[in-house]
Amino acid sequence: MSSPPRGELSAQLAPVVREALEAIGFDLDALDVNQAGRRRLVKVVVDGEDGIGLDEVAEASRVVSAALDAHDHLINGPYTLEVTSPGVDRPLTRPRHWKRAHLRLVKIKQPEQVEWFGRVGECDETGVELLHQGELRRVEYRHIERAVMEIEFKQPPVEELARLTRKAPKEEPR
Repeated sequence: MSSPPRGELSAQLAPVVREALEAIGFDLDALDVNQAGRRRLVKVVVDGEDGIGLDEVAEASRVVSAALDAHDHLINGPYTLEVTSPGVDRPLTRPRHWKRAHLRLVKIKQPEQVEWFGRVGECDETGVELLHQGELRRVEYRHIERAVMEIEFKQPPVEELARLTRKAPKEEPR
């Protein structure tokens, strides 16, 4: 009996892996299955509410490995498991990514606009409040083409952090 094609196999494994990770308080960020010679490479990207460190990656790896072993009939053959955390340069594509980026500096690309930088304030399921050049503005996720966190080597300005933690957002210009 052969295992299903790659995309279908990923779709079958995703609920198994998601359930195992959620049981220990982590989120499945991505799952991909590729053929690597005679083996399959199962790559799992895991995240947590406060990010994820090496100890958490190791714990997630043990739990995912046990879940996959319990469902080895899906993979039907040898596989290599790679569990990792999302990189700093991961695009912010889901509301939970924005929530985890609270008070961080992000680079944003909107359709037909130049890239700009803003500091993340409050966010919800449809959009985010950003501080840009001293002004608060709300941007709906559907109006964002791409967004990534910027690495900062010094503490953010105290006045920016204070502004984001106590002011209501302004609507973005149309």
